Amino acid sequence: MRFGTRVWGLGKLLVLIGALGATFLLFFGISVRVALRAQEVDVPPLIGRTVDEATAALTALGLGVRIDEARRADSKVPAGHIMQQDPPAGRQTRRERTVKVWVSAGARTATVPQLTGQAERLAEIRLRQEGLDVETVSEIRSAAYATDAVVAQDPPPAARAPRVSLLVNRGEQAIVYVMPNLAGLDGAQAAQAMQARGFRVSIADAPAVPDSPTGTVFGAPANTMFGVPAGTVVRQRPPAGYPVSATEPIALEVSR
Repeated sequence: MRFGTRVWGLGKLLVLIGALGATFLLFFGISVRVALRAQEVDVPPLIGRTVDEATAALTALGLGVRIDEARRADSKVPAGHIMQQDPPAGRQTRRERTVKVWVSAGARTATVPQLTGQAERLAEIRLRQEGLDVETVSEIRSAAYATDAVVAQDPPPAARAPRVSLLVNRGEQAIVYVMPNLAGLDGAQAAQAMQARGFRVSIADAPAVPDSPTGTVFGAPANTMFGVPAGTVVRQRPPAGYPVSATEPIALEVSR
């Protein structure tokens, strides 16, 4: 056999061995990755579950649980339930690893102070100082109590609770009237009549009427205002038909 032929045969053998070795390494790497992934699981959601429920869920996946000894107050998670976990839900981890959890001690409670009779703002400040939250604020309208004063509370004073509901008086609701049309009336007499009914009325002279046939005053031709007796109401605020209460000012403008 010639030397060249022998070398060529040896070369082919080495190439074949190299190809087989590369194939082995490729399949070996894939097998290792598959084996490792087969040992990984998704961490389940544990927040809100009891310790027993969390332990059972982790054990079923081949995971352990480690409970932090220090419990923390949390108004949103009941006492004895999981409030935090590490790793978080959905994260992949290998079997036999542990998941650390923190357990809620429940809402922080404190002794409820006496709030009835206090102003709403002061009552809220007092609750914050005691570490309590305002749960709800209900309203009434009554002349029997001061405006914005707390007239009732739940729970009552000396009870222990995480939050308090308040009932607050918003004051007696004002009576609303419909503003009458005072235009064309004597300003002094109209003001006196309105003041006699408890309204606050002011009178002022209307602006001078421009001496121009094209000028307008209050939407009417300016020259139509000539001849109007002095002191006659030509404008009012609020306008006729608008709602008005006794606490609102009424302004009348009268002709000169």
